[in-house]
Amino acid sequence: MHRASTSDKTDRAERRRLEEVARIRARLTLAKLTLREIDKAYNLPAGTAGNAVHEPHLAGERAIAAALKTRPEYLWRTRYHSDGRRITPQPAENYRHARRQHAQVAA
Repeated sequence: MHRASTSDKTDRAERRRLEEVARIRARLTLAKLTLREIDKAYNLPAGTAGNAVHEPHLAGERAIAAALKTRPEYLWRTRYHSDGRRITPQPAENYRHARRQHAQVAA
């Protein structure tokens, strides 16, 4: 009848992360930029910017933010403190497979 409090927290964190990803992808679309173009323009290995959208990756985050003419802390609020410092270490919720890992531990 009632949900476990940990799953509700995970659901909120997952929803917040997905909304963040959608917001960043929308900004990239409006700017007519692709993640591949960002990788090339900032001399990053292929796929770095794409991974940075979903999971913490400092170089990828900085490249995407620079391409969008903003700062990383404005794009990824879940990865930075309110004063702009990066959260270290990153919480598990900031990683794409955090839910799967959490479910395996619970089973």
